[in-house]
Amino acid sequence: MNSVTCDLTISLDGFLAGPNQSLANPLGEGGEDLHRWMFEEPEANAAAIEGILSSRAYIMGRNMFAGPGQGAWDEDWRGWWGDEPPYHAPVFVLTHYPRPPVEMEGGTTFNFVTDGIESALAQAREAAAGEDVAIAGGAETVRQYLSAGLIDELRLHIAPLILGAGERLLDGVENFKFEPTEVSGTRLVTHVRYRVIR
Repeated sequence: MNSVTCDLTISLDGFLAGPNQSLANPLGEGGEDLHRWMFEEPEANAAAIEGILSSRAYIMGRNMFAGPGQGAWDEDWRGWWGDEPPYHAPVFVLTHYPRPPVEMEGGTTFNFVTDGIESALAQAREAAAGEDVAIAGGAETVRQYLSAGLIDELRLHIAPLILGAGERLLDGVENFKFEPTEVSGTRLVTHVRYRVIR
Protein backbone atom coordinates (compact mmCIF):
# COMPACT_ATOMS: atom_id res chain seq x y z
CA MET A 1 0.00 0.00 0.00
CA ASN A 2 1.18 3.52 -0.70
CA SER A 3 2.88 5.50 2.05
CA VAL A 4 1.49 8.81 3.27
CA THR A 5 4.21 11.43 3.49
CA CYS A 6 4.33 15.08 4.45
CA ASP A 7 6.99 17.66 3.52
CA LEU A 8 6.94 21.03 5.27
CA THR A 9 9.39 23.86 5.72
CA ILE A 10 9.36 25.34 9.22
CA SER A 11 11.32 27.91 11.20
CA LEU A 12 13.57 26.99 14.12
CA ASP A 13 10.72 27.92 16.45
CA GLY A 14 8.27 25.61 14.66
CA PHE A 15 6.23 27.96 12.45
CA LEU A 16 5.37 27.19 8.85
CA ALA A 17 3.87 30.64 8.27
CA GLY A 18 4.52 33.99 9.87
CA PRO A 19 2.03 36.29 11.60
CA ASN A 20 -0.66 38.31 9.81
CA GLN A 21 -1.43 35.95 6.95
CA SER A 22 -3.63 37.52 4.28
CA LEU A 23 -4.53 37.12 0.63
CA ALA A 24 -1.79 39.61 -0.21
CA ASN A 25 0.71 37.83 2.06
CA PRO A 26 -0.40 34.18 2.33
CA LEU A 27 2.73 33.01 4.18
CA GLY A 28 2.54 35.85 6.69
CA GLU A 29 5.29 38.25 7.69
CA GLY A 30 8.67 36.62 7.08
CA GLY A 31 7.09 33.42 5.78
CA GLU A 32 8.55 33.64 2.29
CA ASP A 33 12.07 33.52 3.78
CA LEU A 34 11.38 29.96 4.92
CA HIS A 35 11.59 28.77 1.32
CA ARG A 36 14.78 30.54 0.22
CA TRP A 37 16.54 27.16 0.11
CA MET A 38 14.36 26.00 -2.78
CA PHE A 39 15.17 29.00 -4.97
CA GLU A 40 18.68 30.04 -3.94
CA GLU A 41 20.15 26.54 -3.54
CA PRO A 42 18.08 24.30 -5.83
CA GLU A 43 20.98 22.12 -6.98
CA ALA A 44 22.29 21.51 -3.47
CA ASN A 45 18.77 20.57 -2.33
CA ALA A 46 17.72 18.69 -5.46
CA ALA A 47 16.98 15.41 -3.65
CA ALA A 48 14.66 17.11 -1.14
CA ILE A 49 12.84 19.03 -3.87
CA GLU A 50 12.44 15.86 -5.92
CA GLY A 51 11.02 14.11 -2.86
CA ILE A 52 8.43 16.84 -2.37
CA LEU A 53 7.23 16.51 -5.96
CA SER A 54 7.45 12.71 -6.31
CA SER A 55 4.03 11.75 -4.94
CA ARG A 56 1.28 10.64 -7.28
CA ALA A 57 -1.52 12.40 -5.38
CA TYR A 58 -1.69 15.27 -2.89
CA ILE A 59 -4.04 16.49 -0.17
CA MET A 60 -4.26 20.07 1.06
CA GLY A 61 -6.55 22.26 3.11
CA ARG A 62 -8.70 24.98 1.64
CA ASN A 63 -6.48 27.74 3.04
CA MET A 64 -3.45 26.34 1.23
CA PHE A 65 -5.39 26.40 -2.03
CA ALA A 66 -7.23 29.68 -1.57
CA GLY A 67 -5.74 31.57 1.36
CA PRO A 68 -7.39 32.84 4.54
CA GLY A 69 -11.14 33.27 4.54
CA GLN A 70 -14.22 31.12 4.55
CA GLY A 71 -17.50 30.96 2.74
CA ALA A 72 -18.63 30.14 -0.77
CA TRP A 73 -16.02 29.74 -3.50
CA ASP A 74 -14.89 32.44 -5.87
CA GLU A 75 -15.15 30.22 -8.95
CA ASP A 76 -12.54 32.32 -10.76
CA TRP A 77 -9.88 31.39 -8.17
CA ARG A 78 -7.64 28.59 -9.48
CA GLY A 79 -4.89 28.53 -6.84
CA TRP A 80 -1.64 30.38 -6.20
CA TRP A 81 0.52 28.58 -8.73
CA GLY A 82 -0.49 29.99 -12.12
CA ASP A 83 -1.69 27.95 -15.07
CA GLU A 84 0.68 25.04 -14.42
CA PRO A 85 0.92 24.12 -10.71
CA PRO A 86 3.98 22.09 -9.64
CA TYR A 87 2.04 18.97 -8.62
CA HIS A 88 1.40 17.32 -12.02
CA ALA A 89 -0.98 14.92 -10.25
CA PRO A 90 -4.45 14.91 -8.68
CA VAL A 91 -4.80 17.22 -5.67
CA PHE A 92 -7.64 16.77 -3.16
CA VAL A 93 -8.65 19.97 -1.37
CA LEU A 94 -10.49 19.70 1.96
CA THR A 95 -13.42 22.10 2.14
CA HIS A 96 -16.96 22.52 3.47
CA TYR A 97 -18.13 24.00 0.16
CA PRO A 98 -18.61 21.83 -2.95
CA ARG A 99 -16.97 22.88 -6.19
CA PRO A 100 -16.45 21.12 -9.54
CA PRO A 101 -12.91 19.88 -10.24
CA VAL A 102 -10.46 22.42 -11.68
CA GLU A 103 -8.19 21.01 -14.39
CA MET A 104 -4.88 22.80 -14.91
CA GLU A 105 -2.01 22.47 -17.36
CA GLY A 106 0.63 19.83 -16.72
CA GLY A 107 -1.68 17.18 -15.30
CA THR A 108 -2.79 18.84 -12.06
CA THR A 109 -6.50 18.57 -11.25
CA PHE A 110 -7.83 20.10 -8.04
CA ASN A 111 -10.67 17.99 -6.61
CA PHE A 112 -12.76 19.37 -3.76
CA VAL A 113 -13.67 17.00 -0.92
CA THR A 114 -16.45 17.89 1.51
CA ASP A 115 -16.75 14.67 3.53
CA GLY A 116 -13.59 14.68 5.61
CA ILE A 117 -9.97 13.63 5.80
CA GLU A 118 -10.56 9.88 5.51
CA SER A 119 -12.55 10.34 2.31
CA ALA A 120 -9.86 12.59 0.85
CA LEU A 121 -7.18 10.02 1.69
CA ALA A 122 -9.19 7.16 0.19
CA GLN A 123 -9.65 9.14 -3.04
CA ALA A 124 -5.97 10.12 -3.11
CA ARG A 125 -4.86 6.51 -2.53
CA GLU A 126 -7.01 5.35 -5.42
CA ALA A 127 -5.69 8.11 -7.68
CA ALA A 128 -2.08 7.34 -6.72
CA ALA A 129 -2.50 3.69 -7.81
CA GLY A 130 -0.11 2.24 -5.25
CA GLU A 131 2.37 5.15 -5.26
CA ASP A 132 2.87 7.62 -2.40
CA VAL A 133 0.30 10.20 -1.29
CA ALA A 134 1.50 13.50 0.19
CA ILE A 135 -0.22 15.72 2.73
CA ALA A 136 0.84 19.09 1.34
CA GLY A 137 -0.46 21.36 4.13
CA GLY A 138 -1.33 23.66 5.70
CA ALA A 139 -0.75 23.26 9.40
CA GLU A 140 -4.31 22.42 10.43
CA THR A 141 -4.62 19.77 7.72
CA VAL A 142 -1.32 18.17 8.75
CA ARG A 143 -2.34 18.21 12.42
CA GLN A 144 -5.60 16.44 11.57
CA TYR A 145 -3.83 13.69 9.64
CA LEU A 146 -1.12 13.29 12.30
CA SER A 147 -3.69 13.15 15.12
CA ALA A 148 -5.64 10.49 13.21
CA GLY A 149 -2.45 8.41 12.81
CA LEU A 150 -2.58 8.63 9.03
CA ILE A 151 0.93 9.97 8.21
CA ASP A 152 3.77 7.46 7.83
CA GLU A 153 6.69 9.82 7.24
CA LEU A 154 7.18 13.48 8.19
CA ARG A 155 9.93 15.33 6.31
CA LEU A 156 10.77 18.65 7.91
CA HIS A 157 12.89 21.24 6.15
CA ILE A 158 14.10 23.53 8.93
CA ALA A 159 15.10 27.06 7.94
CA PRO A 160 17.58 28.81 10.26
CA LEU A 161 15.34 31.70 11.20
CA ILE A 162 12.96 32.69 13.98
CA LEU A 163 9.47 33.90 13.06
CA GLY A 164 8.29 34.40 16.65
CA ALA A 165 4.59 34.01 15.82
CA GLY A 166 2.28 32.72 13.12
CA GLU A 167 1.03 29.24 12.29
CA ARG A 168 2.84 26.62 14.37
CA LEU A 169 2.94 23.09 12.99
CA LEU A 170 2.64 20.76 15.97
CA ASP A 171 0.40 22.65 18.42
CA GLY A 172 -2.11 20.19 19.88
CA VAL A 173 -0.49 17.07 18.43
CA GLU A 174 0.08 14.63 21.29
CA ASN A 175 1.16 11.04 22.01
CA PHE A 176 3.41 10.57 19.00
CA LYS A 177 7.05 9.70 18.70
CA PHE A 178 9.14 10.58 15.70
CA GLU A 179 12.22 8.54 14.79
CA PRO A 180 14.75 10.45 12.67
CA THR A 181 15.93 8.28 9.79
CA GLU A 182 17.94 10.77 7.71
CA VAL A 183 19.49 14.21 8.21
CA SER A 184 21.13 16.44 5.60
CA GLY A 185 21.35 20.12 4.87
CA THR A 186 22.87 23.23 3.40
CA ARG A 187 23.50 26.78 4.53
CA LEU A 188 19.79 27.63 4.29
CA VAL A 189 18.06 24.47 5.49
CA THR A 190 18.37 21.27 7.50
CA HIS A 191 16.36 18.33 6.15
CA VAL A 192 15.18 15.80 8.73
CA ARG A 193 13.19 12.74 7.72
CA TYR A 194 11.13 11.19 10.53
CA ARG A 195 9.27 7.91 10.71
CA VAL A 196 6.04 8.44 12.63
CA ILE A 197 5.70 5.92 15.46
CA ARG A 198 2.09 5.40 16.50
